[in-house]
Order: sequence, then C-alpha cells, then structure tokens
Amino acid sequence: MTDAFPQRIVCLTEEPTEVLYALGEEHRIVGISGFTVRPSRARREKPKVSAFTSAKIGEILALKPDLAIGFSDIQADIARELIKAGVEVWISNHRSVEGIVAYIRRLGAMVGAHDEAEAYAQRAEAHIAAVREAAAALPRRPRVYFEEWDEPLITGIRWVAELINIAGGDDIFPELAREPLAKQRILTDGAPVIARAPDIILGSWCGKRFRPEKVAARPGWASIPAVRDGELHEVKSPIILQPGPAALFDGLDALHRVIAAWAAR
Repeated sequence: MTDAFPQRIVCLTEEPTEVLYALGEEHRIVGISGFTVRPSRARREKPKVSAFTSAKIGEILALKPDLAIGFSDIQADIARELIKAGVEVWISNHRSVEGIVAYIRRLGAMVGAHDEAEAYAQRAEAHIAAVREAAAALPRRPRVYFEEWDEPLITGIRWVAELINIAGGDDIFPELAREPLAKQRILTDGAPVIARAPDIILGSWCGKRFRPEKVAARPGWASIPAVRDGELHEVKSPIILQPGPAALFDGLDALHRVIAAWAAR
C-alpha cells in the first residue's frame, strides 16, 4: 500500500527532527538545520541545509522535499522562497508548554504516527506533572531572572517562564514572557532586573557561552541577591530555547535542579 504521508521532509529547525526521531520516523527526513544537536546521530545521518534565518534553497530543492517544517515568523523569508518553488511548508508558531505538547501530537498525525505521538506526548505530560509535584514540596520559591541574550538584554520567552514556574520558581518578568517576539522582550538597561531582585539568574545566550562574571560585573548588579549569593547559572540553549521535547525533559530538569538546590540552602 502506498504511504500517503510525507516521504521527504526538510526540518528547518531542530524540534521537528527531534520529534520525528523519537517517533521512529527519521527515515522521512532528508535535510536538517545546522543548529541541530538532538539527537546527535541526526548530524551524522542527514545533510545540513539551513540555519535559523537563512537556508541553502538550492540544496533544499535538490533534495526534492514534499514537506518543509519550520518555526515562527523569523523563518518567513525561507518559507516564502520554498513556497514560490512549489514546496509545501508548515511553519508552526507555538510559544507555550501546552503548545509544545500539542506540536508533538500534530506532527505525529502529519506523518501517520498518531499512536506513537500520543504516547510521547503523554510521557512529556507525566514528566511535567512529576516535576511540578516535586517543586510543590520545596520549602520556598525563588524569584528567577532568565536572560536569553546579553547585548541587548532579552528576557525569557513564554515556554521558558512557564517551565520556571513548573520547576518551582517565579519568573520576574511574566508580562514580557507573554510577548512572542524577542524585540518585545528587550530591556533598555539593567535597572528593572535590579529592582525586581531575583534570587537566581539563569543565562542561555543562544550561540555563545554564558559568562556569569560579566553579568555580576554590570553596574549596580552587586546588590542583586542572585549576584550576592553566587546564584548565576547557565542552561544550555539547545535544551531550553528550542520549543520542542528537549525543553520539556532536559530543560525542565536543569531548571528544577538549580531551583531545588537554592531552596535547600
């Protein structure tokens, strides 16, 4: 019987690659993002044909994809070029923990792996529930500042703020977390961070190593409890800044470890 589902998928970001491998559907993938790190074998097995804001359109078309999957308005130009060339494109735009779980289910349905996707989504939901329960038992909750970028200062996106809450902390910029675009989460200076006095500072500077000593040396930041107590921690960007399974498992666990250690002090 002919397989009615996409046979040659190009994944323009990491999360569809991670999901398809987890569902046992990696044979459908013909190209991936150069930023893909999960699973590690994908980098060995699949050609890298895109970055996040750019792509090798000619190389993608040479792969003869019947579906390209990307994420957000940032990939609008790539999507437009592929659509103009006759490629079917799905650009997801989920920004919440609930959205990530729904994404797993939708992508599974698109490749005919509904049952596998449902089981994977339920596993993610169970893990979230277990961490939430463990966090509820902590003796106190920290105020948490999550920094996505340092020049300029960019606060955490919605799913990150939600995961911090699940892990046992309170994001200090909940009003900014609701903003979908990074430019809407820029702080013009560090004064708001100083004023909100976080107990923990988490850094995940996409594409470069977090430098806690640079953060601690910012003017006026010595008075922040997190700086005073040495509570500046890196969360690796591949496990927290991609709106895919990594954030729900390894990313959430990393957040909870930091928060639980602080609460136990």
